[in-house]
Amino acid sequence: MSRTADEARRRELLERAVDYVCRHGLAELSLRPLAKALKSSPRVLLYYFGSKENLVVEIVRRGRARQQAMMATVKLAGLAPKTVARTLWREWSKPEWEPLTQLSFEIYALALRDASRFPGYLEGSIHGWLAALEVCTMLPGYTRRQAEALGTLLIAGFRGFLLDLLATHERARINRAVDLWLEFVYDAAE
Repeated sequence: MSRTADEARRRELLERAVDYVCRHGLAELSLRPLAKALKSSPRVLLYYFGSKENLVVEIVRRGRARQQAMMATVKLAGLAPKTVARTLWREWSKPEWEPLTQLSFEIYALALRDASRFPGYLEGSIHGWLAALEVCTMLPGYTRRQAEALGTLLIAGFRGFLLDLLATHERARINRAVDLWLEFVYDAAE
């Protein structure tokens, strides 16, 4: 088998594995059912990924890369910070991102129990969010430290609202709450 074919097959298996884990979860992941769903075998998965642990790390990386790719498509240039925050909420709360958001929360919870299983995930999750939110935290006259505090507040709020949305699917109620919360946050920040 050529190197290019191997790499293409590995990418295909990884993409489908991320889709599978988004549907079925990560906590109880077993190679045999995963391989069956991918129309492959555990041996092939081990060939391409070395071990189940390596496959899980790759699934986590690929899931995060999908989120980052989504963020790269959002047009934020020239928007006021509060409008940026509202735009980000609309993007992050779209129904098509729900499986990946569920997976992110599941990985976060698993990493809280055993950070060594997901090296760098917790830190990357916080700092990745802070970087994504930087465009709506650098207010006029704000120091880097104040912007970081505002970003931390936004992270906590968005995560809470996303958990509520995943649990209840009461989109209209939560969207009203997000709008009200952002009014409070940005009025207090000015």
